[in-house]
Amino acid sequence: MESTSGKDLQHSFEDYFKRAVSPMLTLWVLKERPMYVYGLSQELEKRSNSTYKMSFLYPVLYRLQEQGYVEEYTQEVTEGHRTRNYYSITDEGKKYLELMINKYHTLVGAIDTIITNSRQ
Repeated sequence: MESTSGKDLQHSFEDYFKRAVSPMLTLWVLKERPMYVYGLSQELEKRSNSTYKMSFLYPVLYRLQEQGYVEEYTQEVTEGHRTRNYYSITDEGKKYLELMINKYHTLVGAIDTIITNSRQ
């Protein structure tokens, strides 16, 4: 059995965690206003003090769109007819976000209980 260095383990944990919470965080930011992908990525990074950097938001957005939680629309951003794709949360997406937030808090609470009780 190969041993895993602390760096590999940390990287793996962080990647899996980001993948798990990305839909929730994406919907959280979109509930405030529609955004394009780069702006959304920058907003997540800014709000997390550069801790949360997510370079693969397109698959998250596409999945949320397929599920009916996000809508995409094109908007002209310059007089030269340059367009940008924006994403906005749907009413179903808002309901789903609330469910995810409740589940997130339940799971984090359970994990904290396990860790706290194990240290005593």
